[in-house]
Amino acid sequence: MPVQVSLLAERDIPGAVAAIQEAFANDPYNNWVFNKSEFDPKRNAVSLGLRCQWGMRNGIFHVAKEEGSDEVLGVACWLRPQRADQPPTWHDWFEGWRLWFNQVGMNLWYGRGGLNVKRYWIWKAAQSKAQSAVWTDPRGYYFLNIMVVVPKAQGRGVGRLMMEAVTDQADAEDMNCYLESSRDVPNMQIYERFGFKFAKELECDDDGTAIKLFAMVREPKAASPKAN
Repeated sequence: MPVQVSLLAERDIPGAVAAIQEAFANDPYNNWVFNKSEFDPKRNAVSLGLRCQWGMRNGIFHVAKEEGSDEVLGVACWLRPQRADQPPTWHDWFEGWRLWFNQVGMNLWYGRGGLNVKRYWIWKAAQSKAQSAVWTDPRGYYFLNIMVVVPKAQGRGVGRLMMEAVTDQADAEDMNCYLESSRDVPNMQIYERFGFKFAKELECDDDGTAIKLFAMVREPKAASPKAN
């Protein structure tokens, strides 16, 4: 059956969460920022569900499914470009606080679930520093925040369909795209196929226990000239 890419709906969230958890089970960043002996999959699923709901309202959140099926084969979440000279809107402010309150309630109920808060903020500082250096276009960037394809669907072009759903839009708008990869091999080579290029290394170091992430930027492709 052909695979279709559509916007995430409420009914897709459990499948999207399961796909994300499967894809990131042995991710270098996850292994660094979570204490595996204390990791709580249920708490993590609730956290991801909250972020899915936030992404539905504030980002471009896609799922890939076979036609006629509800099984989620892939997930992609993009954040829209935000101009450097544009202050946050009341909507941005409200959504930020809404997510924060939901996360506080989750933490009160489930605890931290193995999250190393110190390392989380080390990562956020490294991310902010990298983005300040790399984001030179004042119009902003389409930011690929999540891209996963479940193992059984890999090699079927699912990732390409989800990627091009937004990169084609970025090309039409003459906008740059940005992502951060937690693996150099093979992820960076895969993203290079879609026009991304290495821009900066993010080093997250907690007193000698460190990981590296890799920031990549994609410049818009010029539109093909139309025949007269």
